[in-house]
Amino acid sequence: MNAVSKNGKKPARPLLLLNARIVDPASNHDERGGLLVKDEVIVDIGAHLGRDQAPAEAEIIDCGGHVLAPGLVDMRVQLREPGDEHQETIDTGSLAAAAGGVTSMVCLPNTNPIIDDVSGVEYIARRARETKRAKIYCYGALTQGLEGKDLVEMGMLSEFGALGFTDALHAVADTQVMRRALTYARTFDLLVVQHPEEPRLAAGGAMNNGELATRIGLPGIPACAEVMMIERDLHLVRMSGARYHVAHVSTAASVEAIRHAKQEGLRVTCDTAPPYFSLNENEIGDYRTFAKLSPPLRGESDRRAIAAALAEGVIDCIASDHSPHDVESKRVPFVQAAAGIIGLETLLPVSLELYHKGLVSLLDLLKCLTSRPAEILGLPQGRLAKGAPADLVLLDLERPHRIDVASFKSKSKNSPYDGRPVQGLVLRTFVDGRQVFALEGMA
Repeated sequence: MNAVSKNGKKPARPLLLLNARIVDPASNHDERGGLLVKDEVIVDIGAHLGRDQAPAEAEIIDCGGHVLAPGLVDMRVQLREPGDEHQETIDTGSLAAAAGGVTSMVCLPNTNPIIDDVSGVEYIARRARETKRAKIYCYGALTQGLEGKDLVEMGMLSEFGALGFTDALHAVADTQVMRRALTYARTFDLLVVQHPEEPRLAAGGAMNNGELATRIGLPGIPACAEVMMIERDLHLVRMSGARYHVAHVSTAASVEAIRHAKQEGLRVTCDTAPPYFSLNENEIGDYRTFAKLSPPLRGESDRRAIAAALAEGVIDCIASDHSPHDVESKRVPFVQAAAGIIGLETLLPVSLELYHKGLVSLLDLLKCLTSRPAEILGLPQGRLAKGAPADLVLLDLERPHRIDVASFKSKSKNSPYDGRPVQGLVLRTFVDGRQVFALEGMA
């Protein structure tokens, strides 16, 4: 009789990955060796592993000396399902994730219907199981209907799998509501994620406020709108003792506020996205709507400050901020265009620019993409160790190529990176030891 796993399915064959450069940011290890997977977890790892250690029925893959790292953990993704499946679905989003080396991702609650009750959390979990590629989690809305007024049942949604709470693309503007949210979250040790933008200052804005906005005649969003919201919230964090996470940090002033909060010992973390350290406001050029983001692309001094903050460790994580839009949402006048770009398939190659330019070590960069977000979210992923989930990415660190948006798995194509020369290519992606992506031509 064939053995079956605890979920009733026939267990997969053991997998032995040999001749790899094993890079584990969680333990700061970078060494040559192999990795053995059995029953969806890593059972052995190290330089001692060879073909003679492989079980008779094992699949063996020679990694050719390439980097084997934990699969990326992306803590900010919009998947559009349910409600806007013409822009992206859980299926196409998970295909894009696998191609980008992302093995775990957390989607925002701004779907239709909004994820502000148990049924919404359960829907995402069910669709993720059906898709069987990347592991998909979700945030719950912080307030009902994302309206910034009445809090959701945070404790209950957390029990059913919500990893944190956020009003997605909306800042919680009402100070009293945010105070209650942080106090409630502290009771259950829940994570509150804020989109940092003072909405009154940002209202009607389309790009970063400054000389360029004035010159090309677009309404601006002042950079101080971001840090003002952060500084307000930090006072509330100081009162409540809650866990508070700032999403997509984009300005030097915000970095300074967060640095001081961490030095003070507040439970504050933050992330940024690749556009904020790889592009600046000049990318808008002749009103290129593919460069319209929220928060907007900033000036060059802010871009440099974000890159420096990643190198220093003030910024904890890099998230894709994947925001798929259809052609009709972008092929309109700049002010009317939707904000956001796709990012799952450009997350790793664009982030690797920091490494190739010598600004960040490979271990520190991968930490921002794997172990640190997993730690903040309370997930067991993001590390290569015995007993850890076998979520892995094999990448050619040096291979040059140009980003080709037309070849992307994502249903939407709204990216400012098309044609950009980069170094670093995902060769294979594994989830629980099961290959979910292989570059064309790989066996």
